[in-house]
Amino acid sequence: MSTLPKTCLVAGDVGGTKTRLGLFVPGKTRPRILCAKTYASNQAGDLGELVLRFLGNRSEQVVAACFGVPGPVLNGRCRTTNLPWEVSERGLRRRFGWKRVRLINDVQATALALPLLRGRELFSLQGGRADPRGLRVLVAPGTGLGLALVLPSAPGFRALPSEGGHADFAPRNEREADLHRYLSLRFGHVSLERVLSGPGLAHIYSWLRDTKPGREPAWLAEALNTRDPAEVISQAALSRKDARCVRALEIFTEILGATAGNLALTAMATGGVYLGGGIPPKILPVLKGQGFAKAFADKGRFREWARKIPVRVILNDAAALLGSAQHAGRSTSEPRPR
Repeated sequence: MSTLPKTCLVAGDVGGTKTRLGLFVPGKTRPRILCAKTYASNQAGDLGELVLRFLGNRSEQVVAACFGVPGPVLNGRCRTTNLPWEVSERGLRRRFGWKRVRLINDVQATALALPLLRGRELFSLQGGRADPRGLRVLVAPGTGLGLALVLPSAPGFRALPSEGGHADFAPRNEREADLHRYLSLRFGHVSLERVLSGPGLAHIYSWLRDTKPGREPAWLAEALNTRDPAEVISQAALSRKDARCVRALEIFTEILGATAGNLALTAMATGGVYLGGGIPPKILPVLKGQGFAKAFADKGRFREWARKIPVRVILNDAAALLGSAQHAGRSTSEPRPR
């Protein structure tokens, strides 16, 4: 990175735990990555500090930058979720002397990558013919739950961010109503994110442990206290090491299917449904089972319509970085901000 190309783009995927930064140049079909590095977010006082580590003093050839950040972006500013950072487009422009800087929501960044992803970067859960002019939707469970819509728009696609993960969790049956009551006593408002996220999987497991008969194995209790609970539960479920973990992941998958189907209906997503975030690629064996597909299509008179909607899992873990780079490149054709 001693000498930068004259048309360099900086892209970032900022998270509460880690931040990934990449250097790109424009390509024929999508931005081409030159290099990327990942940093622990809590080891920096702000985003600019990490960018400085990444680029050093070689920022003079950067023509545009875009960063996907965890939280709503209002007037070019964001107070990040799970990080004590306040990031602004103007501040980054002044600090690095860049002409164009954009901040977008991190799920919006992933959504912008959807039209750019190639065959091996996607796994098809449900076949069907996608309408190239149709809306696409993204459901991204990870540390939280991200939802976004992607609209065809000249000269490409436009991604609309959303805070729909904080909408109400609506139980579909008595079992889920019992789960809702359990969570309501703990948290008051029960959002979709309370069940469709890493912590959400742990909440489902806790509900099963606290309300169903059977002792928790000592090895599992110890692992849950010393490691990431969602990782412990999903691994125990995938290896079928603990029946309660298996059931928790099955219920999680069914609720994910129902939620994805609801969003497909809401947006009339004939362009397809995409599952992003950190969780879906790790639980593919369960997603390929009947639970997800059945819940996705369980839409009454729209059952057959839902069965024809393509559903794909994003396997490229750098999709948000790619989407940010795409947005940075697009900004070079826009009027320069003042």
